[in-house]
Amino acid sequence: MPATIVAIRQRADPNVPIRFARPDDLPVVVDIYNASIPGRMATADLEPVTVEARRPWFQDFDPQRRPLWVHCSNDTDTPRAWLSLRSFYGRPAYHATAEVAVYTAPDARRAGLARALLHHAIAASPGLGLRTLLAFVFGHNDPSIALFAAQGFERWGLLPRVAELDGVERDLAILGLRVATGAP
Repeated sequence: MPATIVAIRQRADPNVPIRFARPDDLPVVVDIYNASIPGRMATADLEPVTVEARRPWFQDFDPQRRPLWVHCSNDTDTPRAWLSLRSFYGRPAYHATAEVAVYTAPDARRAGLARALLHHAIAASPGLGLRTLLAFVFGHNDPSIALFAAQGFERWGLLPRVAELDGVERDLAILGLRVATGAP
């Protein structure tokens, strides 16, 4: 099946409170991530991670190449959701491909923050030298699959029963999006 190419015709909304993550955001970023673990829908981690363990992960982000963005509430500068773009597979030939992950605080879910972050990331991708975005989503995570599908991602693959969560084997869906880098 040929990949769909999404042409970026507009920039992300400048009024949406999205910014690059700062070192002082790391505890909140970790809290948001850890809140997703018990639901067994969004991460393969089975136990909470620590801020200290995530410092090297955080330091790998680069606003010019592989950013970590946070979506803050309008009245505070506190992150309520975050999205990361990480290099895919760690080999130079994949320089124009990034893995996208997005997490939302439990009390901010279904408020459009993840959608806004994903739209922002897609719009910013050409400027980051990216042509392909990949998301790895558990096959039973219908809300995340719907979120990515609404932004043009398609299912490019399925790894059946590769994860085990509380004794249940789970599939991993590979979702992909080709992003146009030039004018249509």
